[in-house]
Amino acid sequence: MSTPRVYVIHENPEWFPPLAAAFEAEGVPVEEILLTEGQIDLGADPEPGVYWSRMSASSHTRGHEHSKEYTRAVLGWLERAGRPVVGGSHVLELEVSKVAQHGLLRNAGFDVPRTTAVFGRTTLKQAAHDFTGGQDVPFITKHNQGGKGLGVRRFDSLAEFDAYVDSPEFEEPVDGITLLQEYLTAREPFITRVEFVGGEFVYAVRVDTSAGSFELCPADACEVPQVIAGAVCDVPGAEEPSAFSVRTEVTAEHPLVQQLRTFLADQRIQIAGVEFMETTDGRTVVYDINTNTNYNPAVEETAPASGPRSIARYLGGLLETQYAAQLTA
Repeated sequence: MSTPRVYVIHENPEWFPPLAAAFEAEGVPVEEILLTEGQIDLGADPEPGVYWSRMSASSHTRGHEHSKEYTRAVLGWLERAGRPVVGGSHVLELEVSKVAQHGLLRNAGFDVPRTTAVFGRTTLKQAAHDFTGGQDVPFITKHNQGGKGLGVRRFDSLAEFDAYVDSPEFEEPVDGITLLQEYLTAREPFITRVEFVGGEFVYAVRVDTSAGSFELCPADACEVPQVIAGAVCDVPGAEEPSAFSVRTEVTAEHPLVQQLRTFLADQRIQIAGVEFMETTDGRTVVYDINTNTNYNPAVEETAPASGPRSIARYLGGLLETQYAAQLTA
């Protein structure tokens, strides 16, 4: 067997360089497991180490249609072998289902957007009629397996929505589940993303949405068109680094941060970014959990702590705890 190290399970090489640099800076040995193809010997023991899964719900948009299934297989193999896994099977299932996220957040007492999950296409028009009470009021759609703004659109009338559903422009969700969600307007043109590593608060990011979109993927590699302002969505895209800044007044002592910290601990989620919006009608709505979080370079320059370095230290500490004797041999 090889020397124990941290193994990072993912499918998008473009997102890895900042993490690789952080592991190098912290002196933590790291190796990628790129799950776009490959194999595992089910009769063999996994290599010793700490395994971190950061599989993305949007992997199918990069031509990696089966990477989520590959990850399910690999995580099950690792967990049966007793290897320490951060972001294990239960976290993957949360990452790929906004329905699951919504249910857990709601049950934990957070204010969440009113949402209906619609299975298939044939009942969508009736579902939207029921959702709006037959009134022409704004609402949005999104895909259950999201990221990159998948399926996020605003509609101001049922006739507009019906025409979309019947048109070639309709975006078919990869899992067949479309979410209908209430349209919310931010009190000020920004949303907030709170970063946690090892279950502990790192910093909060203010994401400026005044340009008309929620550009929530902070990584330089993210690049997508803008979408409607005010919609509750998780649209990656970082056209302007200035859209991201540290929200200094949101600290570890903030009541919502403390509530989120407890929630993540209860759900055994060690690394995540959680997004919320403060609305014009006085609500604080939590709407998304990102378990494959990325970090914005401009924010990293001014933040009180580094997200990638925090991850490297956290996983390096787990590695040291699990394999101290082998690492010093």
